[in-house]
Amino acid sequence: MEWSVVERLLGLARAHLGAEVAVLSDISDGRQVVRAIDGDARGWTVGAELTDSYCLRVLEGSLQPVINDARRDVRTRDLPFTVRTGIGSYVGVPWQTADGSRAGVLCCLSHIADPRLGDDSARFLAMLAELIGDQVTSPVLRDDGEDVRVLREVLRDRALRVVFQPVVRLSDDHVVGYESLARFDFSPFPTPAHAFATAGRSGLGAELELLAVQRAFEALPEMQYDTTLGVNLSAEALMTTAVQDVVLAHAGGNICVEVTEHTQVADYPALNRVTERLREAGVLIAVDDAGAGYASLRHILQLRPDIIKLDISLVRDIDADPVRTALARSLVSFAGEVGARLVAEGIETRAEYEKLRGIGVDFGQGYYLAKPGLLPVS
Repeated sequence: MEWSVVERLLGLARAHLGAEVAVLSDISDGRQVVRAIDGDARGWTVGAELTDSYCLRVLEGSLQPVINDARRDVRTRDLPFTVRTGIGSYVGVPWQTADGSRAGVLCCLSHIADPRLGDDSARFLAMLAELIGDQVTSPVLRDDGEDVRVLREVLRDRALRVVFQPVVRLSDDHVVGYESLARFDFSPFPTPAHAFATAGRSGLGAELELLAVQRAFEALPEMQYDTTLGVNLSAEALMTTAVQDVVLAHAGGNICVEVTEHTQVADYPALNRVTERLREAGVLIAVDDAGAGYASLRHILQLRPDIIKLDISLVRDIDADPVRTALARSLVSFAGEVGARLVAEGIETRAEYEKLRGIGVDFGQGYYLAKPGLLPVS
């Protein structure tokens, strides 16, 4: 990366918007890692790594890019980041490389409110973010061929580890299960999603998903007897014999298969035959990311899952958004009518937790309840 150019662009962003600081960050696995700052960072707790910033929400699409008065805006005034930093105004836009191998947010922050900031401020920052992305895609960085080579090494060495995020019954905070999540150490991929996307493009997607499931199942002997282990699988991977055999071999161990929307389904009748076979063996079927897009809703209608998981974009700030509340409440009613359990993903605050409990969501997971980690010693 041409850091001298990036630093000049950060200085230009800060000066044009009249901000105290301009920050360039990578975002990976729900964490914001600060790469460069222009301006006086004293008085800002924007250290090396954040898990509750505005930038995370902007990248997810759950927060608008311009905040004029953060301490009065109903969407931000009670957020931990607002309280901790005393932020007044904010402009943030996503940035990424041309091939999507890295992604993050470029933002400008000030302690004072600024009513002058508007859509033109976000457009200006987006232009600079695109220029920064051009710098990051310099020839010295890895190309897709190198990424595929690394993936083949991961598969060869089984160099993938798994962490587990608890699923909690909201009425009494009792842990009823765990979702397994893949992690890649010492790899060029900023997030696991980037690794799986690269694998999918290169024809290694099902093989990598199989490895993730195998590593997750290695933890089954450590699971508490009354908890369920969830594994994420795309429809493409589920249609392979190798994946089906591994899942069926562990079907007696309280397994839940979460069908993601990462690949399109070309043949729902064929996929239904697979899920019914798994269900007959005692495997629960879940549909992930409900509310995030059309694909997840089609999964629900076609697969008739045992578990429906509300997407984080629907859960985020649900306590302050009547539209999100109405949609979640409708899914509570729908799940009840079809006999499915509803799990809210990405619960980050007490207010979100209380709102979800209040509208009848029975189960949840998220950083407010517990972060991903090792299984507890039973």
